[in-house]
Amino acid sequence: MALAKLGVVVLDCPDPRALAGFYAEVLGGTVEGDGDWIDLKAPDGQALAFQAAAGHVPPAWPAPDDSQQFHLDLVVDDLDTAEEGVLALGATPLDASDRSRTWRVYADPAGHPFCLCAC
Repeated sequence: MALAKLGVVVLDCPDPRALAGFYAEVLGGTVEGDGDWIDLKAPDGQALAFQAAAGHVPPAWPAPDDSQQFHLDLVVDDLDTAEEGVLALGATPLDASDRSRTWRVYADPAGHPFCLCAC
C-alpha cells in the first residue's frame, strides 16, 4: 500500500506566470493563479506548478560535478515540428544535434532541462 500519491511537480523559477505560459504553449491547458504560485492544468488532467524562487539558479546540464536535479520528458509525435515550436517559444537546445536518437534535450526559459521524446 502506498503512503502517499503524487499531487503535482513544482518548478522553482524567477517568473512563475511566464514559465507556466511557456509550458501551456508546449502542453496545452490553462494557467491558473496569481503571485508566487501558478498552476498549469494540462488537457490530459496532469498538472505542473510554478513557484517563485528568489535567486533561482538554473541547473547545469550536462555537468559531471553538478546534478540536473530533474528533467521532464515530453512525448511528441514529430520531433522536428515540436523542436521548431519550443525554440520559437524561447527554449534553448542543450543536446539536440544528434538526429538519429528518439529524443532531444532543451532548457526551458528558466533553465530547467526537458526532453522532447518521440515514441
